Amino acid sequence: METDTMRGLKRTHSCGSLSRKEVGLRVVVMGWVDSRRDHGGLVFVDLRDRSGVVQVVFSPEDRKSFTKAQTLRSEYVLAVAGTVRRRPAGTENPKLSTGEIEIQAEEARILNRARTPVFYIEDGVEVDENLRLRYRYLDLRRPEMQRTLEFRHRAAKAVRDFLDSRGFWEIETPFLTRSTPEGARDYLVPSRLNPGKFYALPQSPQLFKQLLMVSGCERYFQIVRCFRDEDLRADRQPEFTQIDLEMSFVDSGDVMALVEEMVAALYRETTGVELEIPFPRITYADAMDRFGTDKPDLRYGMELHDVTDVAAGCGFKVFQTVAGGGGRVKGISVPGGAVFSRKELDDLTRFAGQYGARGLAYLLYTEEGIRSPIAKFFTAGELEALVRRLEAVPGDLLLFVADRPAVVAAALSALRRHLAERLGLIDRSRNEFVWVREFPLLEYDEDEKRFVAVHHPFTAPVEEDIALLTVEPARVRARAYDLVLNGVEIGGGSIRIHRRDVQELVFSAIGLEPGEVKEKFGFLLEAFEYGTPPHGGFAVGFDRLVMLAAGKQTIRDVMAFPKTQSGTDLMTGAPDAVAPAQLRELGIIVASKPKGAAGDG
Repeated sequence: METDTMRGLKRTHSCGSLSRKEVGLRVVVMGWVDSRRDHGGLVFVDLRDRSGVVQVVFSPEDRKSFTKAQTLRSEYVLAVAGTVRRRPAGTENPKLSTGEIEIQAEEARILNRARTPVFYIEDGVEVDENLRLRYRYLDLRRPEMQRTLEFRHRAAKAVRDFLDSRGFWEIETPFLTRSTPEGARDYLVPSRLNPGKFYALPQSPQLFKQLLMVSGCERYFQIVRCFRDEDLRADRQPEFTQIDLEMSFVDSGDVMALVEEMVAALYRETTGVELEIPFPRITYADAMDRFGTDKPDLRYGMELHDVTDVAAGCGFKVFQTVAGGGGRVKGISVPGGAVFSRKELDDLTRFAGQYGARGLAYLLYTEEGIRSPIAKFFTAGELEALVRRLEAVPGDLLLFVADRPAVVAAALSALRRHLAERLGLIDRSRNEFVWVREFPLLEYDEDEKRFVAVHHPFTAPVEEDIALLTVEPARVRARAYDLVLNGVEIGGGSIRIHRRDVQELVFSAIGLEPGEVKEKFGFLLEAFEYGTPPHGGFAVGFDRLVMLAAGKQTIRDVMAFPKTQSGTDLMTGAPDAVAPAQLRELGIIVASKPKGAAGDG
């Protein structure tokens, strides 16, 4: 079926930009048919573009355009020339920014027809996410997705404008680099010109931004794509975007202060919210002690409290054994939880068990006193001490986990989050940022039987801890800092190592042999010998930050073309097999599919 052309028509206004100021003006608008209503003698069409919707009226006086309007269907692409006029009194639509006016059509051209969409092009559409991803080009037409893409654009522009005003240069770094150990699997790219050799897509520009500091650039940033081959979830994608920055001649306080100002500028420009800075700062040890996690959510209470000293002397054997064996006994106080039924308490015990807890002890604190099967094992003074330590009031539920410190932290942290959601304790209107700093530099990996870097092996140790690298690596603190928002890590950074001798000590501590160090990092160590300034930086997970600022639930909702949790693109069909000739050219033989390999989804 033939369609019209734009020849002779030039778009003068976007649909959503029209107002009373244009009344009497002849305009040309173009967009998609949002809806058509045939009211006998008149046809009303809501025409939509990314700026909004405007009502167009077709009357029988203009027989040609009226007849054409009667054939219109949803998502037809339409051009309309006409005169802006006030809507008749009583027909205004206060829900639309253009609700006081309409266009009296004088000419209409159908620029393209459309099949019936597989789902409605409207906000709040109830449709399976896989269908939305399969037809992402339709999903992105929906007004809420258009607003989200604009929000992301405004966020990126705010960051660029802010960093430019602070003397940063935007410098691109390579996507094709070499594989280095940075915590996750690399995506590998075979080199046709160098048979049998591979590039790696960067997990971050870490080494390049440090080399830019060696180069004297002093202040660098980029909003950059990064790649990690890891298991996916709501806030992970195989390719993602981060705000990457690095600064010379700074300490950790300088970096944190600048990042705070940058995030505040982003929120100001995108949401109109003025964030209160500086953000709170706590140590890693304090975060683990109070919240059981290095990503604490400060929007609600229920902090963890250590009662190991009380437990050690009580008559409850489970507590006694754990306390006497070097374990920990900790608890949380659940507001209003004393009304929980036995079934609800059993469900909480099973929930804690998912995180390694072998049991969950409880005390119901009521106006009449304490009720619990374990209460008989405690003296009145010990019960009073537990209530006081957990800062409980009548009506609260006291929950305790006794186990190894890691298990106690994991179980109580998960219970804290779970109960806050269930009891509606989270104030969704709050933005609670917090810095977590002084992480351990290294942690022991039981599978690999060696120490590994908690962040990455280029993080500088606290200076007074450097001597511990060769004797007690687990005690070495890092000059590292993470920024957490509402329980989600949105970024991390550190002061970097800028001395060859210290870098070699860290490489040795994580078990890298001298030959491997020379092969993989010789260029970096050599650079350190040519006058490297002290420097530090930060990387913000841009997708996560936009997700939280925009009030979305997953980063897939703030990315134009995301992949599923199995890493597939349902729209294009990627990843896919390639022609045998391509593989032969690269010298690659594909083995049979491993057992248990993930399929599409």
